[in-house]
Amino acid sequence: MKKKIIPVIVALVLILVIGVAGIGRKLLDKYSYSRELADMDAYYGVSEGQLAILLQDDWISEKAVLIGGAVYFDLDTVHDYLNEGFYVDINEQKLLYTTANDTVQALFGSGEYTDKNGSHSMGYVICQVQGDVVYLAADYVKLFTNFAYYVYDRHLQLYTQWGEKQTMEIAKDTQVRQLGGIKSPVLREMEKGEVVELLEEMETWSKVKTSDSIIGYVENKRLTNRGTETEVPVTDYVAEEYTSISMQGKVSLGFHAIGGEGGNATLSDMLAEGKGINVIAPTWFSLTDNEGNFRSFANAQYVEQAHGSGLQVWGVWDNFNYKNETGAEVSSYEVLSSTTKRGKLVQSIVDTSTEYKLDGVNIDFEGLTEDSGIHYVQFLKELSVLCRSSGLILSVDNYVPFHFNNYYRLDIQGLVTDYVIIMGYDEHWHGSGDPGSVASINYVSNGLDKTLEQVPEEKVVNALPFYTILWKTDGTEVTDQYITLNNVGDYLARVNAVPEWDETTCQNYAEWESGGATYQIWVEDAESISVKLNVMNVKNLGGVAVWRLGYGTPEAWELIANYADS
Repeated sequence: MKKKIIPVIVALVLILVIGVAGIGRKLLDKYSYSRELADMDAYYGVSEGQLAILLQDDWISEKAVLIGGAVYFDLDTVHDYLNEGFYVDINEQKLLYTTANDTVQALFGSGEYTDKNGSHSMGYVICQVQGDVVYLAADYVKLFTNFAYYVYDRHLQLYTQWGEKQTMEIAKDTQVRQLGGIKSPVLREMEKGEVVELLEEMETWSKVKTSDSIIGYVENKRLTNRGTETEVPVTDYVAEEYTSISMQGKVSLGFHAIGGEGGNATLSDMLAEGKGINVIAPTWFSLTDNEGNFRSFANAQYVEQAHGSGLQVWGVWDNFNYKNETGAEVSSYEVLSSTTKRGKLVQSIVDTSTEYKLDGVNIDFEGLTEDSGIHYVQFLKELSVLCRSSGLILSVDNYVPFHFNNYYRLDIQGLVTDYVIIMGYDEHWHGSGDPGSVASINYVSNGLDKTLEQVPEEKVVNALPFYTILWKTDGTEVTDQYITLNNVGDYLARVNAVPEWDETTCQNYAEWESGGATYQIWVEDAESISVKLNVMNVKNLGGVAVWRLGYGTPEAWELIANYADS
């Protein structure tokens, strides 16, 4: 009987042992730490020659590349994260960067760049193209940009800002894992005493960054000695300071519309009318072709007479008058997008201003398409450098800012130019077929608020309209005509229209029927101008401009004079 029982017991014991072993293996599998290494190529998402980019403590989708042992960023990455000031001319194979006092150039594929001091060799190719992608050497970008980078095996650490960071010390040899959990793949072995940056602390695991910028997870029980460390910013970059030429007191500018040489003879009449102005801006210059040439009605005697009356003269350069007058094909894009043509225009503007002893340059480029925006901004940068070195005030005329015209880049204009003039009118414009005010108070005020978000207040000049629009609606047809400030009173008297004050627009409004048509007019007069000037005073602007001389009334000019003296 015993002999029969013993084998059974042995079998049961064996079964029990096997069962316990199986359970043990399962428990071991469940609670033991995985030694599986992460696939680092997959983790970083890179292929050969690429480097993943860790910006501060976050991975970005863009990649850096290694070419000839040097690190390169593509142009979009540079613009989006580091410095949008780099300008590429694909046709002329040039890379440009304009500082406060110089425009630096490098040819594609070259290891040299040129500035006002001559040629400089870098020991690496500064800018190169692969396919349709333009790459800039990271070390060259650093010459003009405040950032630091550190290269590791498959990734790159990029810093553009510095502050304080929380640190922890590794208490016992452990691993940094891809995710929180002992089964997550291992990114890196960690030794006792290593210091990591604490990014996020959870219940049992913490997200950390190692000294070689690997981001992963470590068990909290393996961390000790919490601390704070102040990051040290780079010291090898000092930004150039943009200086501005400012007038004493407020700008009070009158635009003088001159359509030919004979228009210069009207200066005395304009000076007699324009009470309180300290700047006169004659519309002398207009682009004539796609090569950067312009026509000129400039007159030295005019400048001498204006100076003798105590006025500065800012010559106006536009991109539309000659085209409108002659029907000539003039493409602003063709001129502005060519480094050679743009440079020719910039130099000619400054040379002409110097020749005629002008005090300033006023740029009035209107109707630019969005694809011209980047080239227009580069034009203003390059022009600002030469104006600054020549002692010329640079002012730029702009539409009231909206999202659809933000490529005019008021923020950059506010940095590189001396005055940003907002044309505070054309809320409803000639030919729009949409009756309404030329410049209601909300339109003006909101436009100035948006401008002041981007431009220092002392550089902002608001231009007032010394005209209004009479709207005629006949059935479905809407037509309009301009009426100047000095004629609107007589016109309303002739048609027996009595305007009433409209609090919404802060303008006198009149509406009447005649011949089956409806007429509407939102009047610009001394009352509406006064309200606008009060708003401008509250916003502490750099001054006022008026479109245009020859349109005003004594009452309106008295208001302008009082504003300028305030």
